[in-house]
Amino acid sequence: MRTARTAATLMAVVALAAGCSSSGGKTSEDKADGSTGGKPAGTPRLKIAMVTHSGEGDTFWDIVQSGAKQAAAKDNVQFLYSNDKEAKGQAELVQSAIDKKVDGIVVTLAKPEAMKAVLAKAKDAGIPVVTINSGGEFSQRFGALTHIGQDESVAGEAVGSELNERGRKKVLCVIHEQGNVSLEQRCAGVKKTFRGTVENLNVDGTDAPSSQSSVEAKLQAAKDIDAVVALGAPVAAVAVKAKQDAGSEAEVDTFDLNAAVVKSLKAKDVGFAVDQQPYLQGYLAIDELWLYRTNANVIGGGKPVLTGPAIVTEKDVPKLEKYTARGTR
Repeated sequence: MRTARTAATLMAVVALAAGCSSSGGKTSEDKADGSTGGKPAGTPRLKIAMVTHSGEGDTFWDIVQSGAKQAAAKDNVQFLYSNDKEAKGQAELVQSAIDKKVDGIVVTLAKPEAMKAVLAKAKDAGIPVVTINSGGEFSQRFGALTHIGQDESVAGEAVGSELNERGRKKVLCVIHEQGNVSLEQRCAGVKKTFRGTVENLNVDGTDAPSSQSSVEAKLQAAKDIDAVVALGAPVAAVAVKAKQDAGSEAEVDTFDLNAAVVKSLKAKDVGFAVDQQPYLQGYLAIDELWLYRTNANVIGGGKPVLTGPAIVTEKDVPKLEKYTARGTR
């Protein structure tokens, strides 16, 4: 696995997360299914809400929740999850969490301006906020303790460089949620380092048949497209089918990792994937709010905590299969 950023910061973060167990020793080691074998922390019971911009069928957020739930079990935290792909709906869910007087909020900033006012209300209510996954550049500005995720521009640049190494000339970058700043940054990053041509295609990621038709039509109309970059694992599966139906020779590559992508890597239906470690995003977000509430700690000193990117290929499949199968990678 080749990382696009230094591994030192991430290793330090992982070490910190591993050291947060309340019981320590053998009893705190993870079981084979990824659950914790230790007792919950002896600290007061906390209630933490996570509100994301996830749309229906996006398995990425199942992995984020898996990490959050394990950290919550360890930290004696009641974990509340809600999501809405529409910015207005997401903001309303954050307001609902504020009304419930939660002890902390984890939130994504896919459409940051829509979240600005409600996060100011959280701050006024004395509720600490951690942002994850998207909109990292707005995190500190909106009063969050820290941001946990990958630098989307850097991740896109890593993809562009990888495509250069693979000799690709024309790329179709598929944006599955129009207006999502993180997805736009990924495609812009690809364009920055890729020496060939990059064309963006907007599709509705919650409508797989429609997305497949759009990608297929594009591949049929532009036979010189030799790479399709999906910005999420579910879209990668759609792109693979579209490629096959279009009779295209384009390589399909993707952001994000799950069991289906690992199978596709193994079958060589997908060339490579960008892993931003969503499990770690959920786990560290809950841990950060618990640490802040119980010990006034701030992971990363308020600076973004990077969980990626890392480029994975079929060579990495053997060490990833068991983890993706249990929903933690």
